[in-house]
Order: sequence, then C-alpha cells, then structure tokens
Amino acid sequence: MGPAGGDIGWRHARGDGGTAYGGGVVEPLLIARNPDPESSLPYLVRIPLGEGIVLRTRGTWPRTSKLYCHRHDQEWSEELEIVEVTPLRSVRRRGAAIDLVADRARESRSQFVLTKARGREMIFWQSARVAKAARPNVDLPTARAAGLRELEIVVDSRERYAWKFTHQQATTTKAALAVGDYAVRLDEEVVAVVERKSLEDLTSSLASGKMAYRMGGLETVPHAAVVVEERYSEIFKLTHVRPSLIADLLGESQIRWPSVPIIFAQTRALAQEWTYRFLAAALQEHLHGEQAHRLLPDGTE
Repeated sequence: MGPAGGDIGWRHARGDGGTAYGGGVVEPLLIARNPDPESSLPYLVRIPLGEGIVLRTRGTWPRTSKLYCHRHDQEWSEELEIVEVTPLRSVRRRGAAIDLVADRARESRSQFVLTKARGREMIFWQSARVAKAARPNVDLPTARAAGLRELEIVVDSRERYAWKFTHQQATTTKAALAVGDYAVRLDEEVVAVVERKSLEDLTSSLASGKMAYRMGGLETVPHAAVVVEERYSEIFKLTHVRPSLIADLLGESQIRWPSVPIIFAQTRALAQEWTYRFLAAALQEHLHGEQAHRLLPDGTE
C-alpha cells in the first residue's frame, strides 16, 4: 500500500518522486479514493502520460478480472487521499491501448484499453494474466469448410479493424451492407450475415434499445447471427450497468427474434472461425437448394 495523504501523492504526480530509467524519470501510477460517495467506481487512477490521464475505476489493480474505467471530469487534486503508489518502469501509448510496466517482480504488467461502442468511449484496465486467461488454449482447424474450395466473404465498408480471415480459406471484399458486418452472396443476393459485437458494444446496444432495431434488420436475411467476442460469464462482472438487466435483455432478444442466434465465442479468433463456418454452411444450403430446383422438370416445383 502507498502512503496516505494528498501532499505526498501530488509530489509523485508532478514527477518529484519518480523512478529514473535510462536517464529519464518515469512517474508512478497513483491510486486515490474517489471523493464522490455515490459513485459505483470507488477509486481514481492517474496515468502519468502527457499532463496525466485521470480515470474512475473499480479497483486498485486488475488482478482477477478486467476493471471498467470511466474518465474523471475533474483534474487530479492534492486534496485526494492516496491509497496506493505504484512505481513504474515504463508507460507507453500503443494505438488504442496504454501499456504499463510496474517496477516490481510480480503483477508488473497491465494495460488500459480505450475503445468506442456506438460513439461512446469505453475503457478497460486489464493485466497480462487476465488477458492470457481469456484466451483459450486451442488450435483452430485449417481445413476448408465442407464442400467449398474458397469462400468469398463480403465485409461491410464501415467495419473498423475488420477480420481478415487469413487463418481460414476465404477471401474478402468490401461493400456497403444493409445489415450485418460480414456476409456471403449468391447471384448478388445476400443469403447470410453475421453481426460482430464486442461485449461493450453489445451491452450499450441492449441498454439503449438500438439492439432491437438491429435484430429486426438481421431477421430479414435468410440466415443471420450475432457473434460476441467474449464469454457469457463476463456479463456478470459488469460494473457500469446492472448485469441482470443485460441478461434479461439478451433473453428477451432471443425470444423475440429466435431465428437470429446470439453466440458468445469467447475470443476474436474463435468468433472469426465461427463466422467463417456459419457463412459457409449457409451458402452451401442455398447452393443445394438451387441445384435441387434445377433438377425438377421444366423448373417447376
């Protein structure tokens, strides 16, 4: 535990108590109590990057699960009660993430992941152990989908950080899709689509009611599904929204739109693999249907 008292913490925040590495000084990570008693996020964390990034958070370190964070709307104050000071070896911004390396032997690495879900910023703090535990120890198959030499997958042109399907025997093309993020076509007609969701995106879409419109649109396609890049159990670790509400909304969605399954595929890689197999199976189903129709006399049924 770090020293209590705002004055010590503020000196650290200004770099007076930082640790020197390679001729430079790395300021420590500061954790303080959130002075707002009504907040569900009881701590404030100051990331020593630039002028300092201050976030509200659930815990003092992501030891067993990732922690939801939210930007604090006030500057760091020397009046705050410091509960922990963690010396850092490095702090670096890498794209949409901020990597921290603490100056200690155990629990030294963690990462703040900054993303957006439907225009809303979402921030999560995770450790290397938590990130590793979320990745299943499985080898994905390299065999092509049954009956297909290569699958051409249409990727919605608005999709950011799109799947490449490099592990699967598939090619991709970009086009604007009316619904879904990934699709397969037969004779220019979309026969199957998959909507890709992160847990944060799914949660915000369900809570805001946008998911209902999305599911209604997906239902108009012969074969459609929603695939989530996370475990179902992670819903019950949410802190910024009531987990039972999200679970209820998921159940209601499946009752209202039973033809559009919502699949929790655990990781990005498994979600991509599931999508490849689903789209391939849907295309095969339509190909067989067309062949059977052509075998009938005079094309009649």
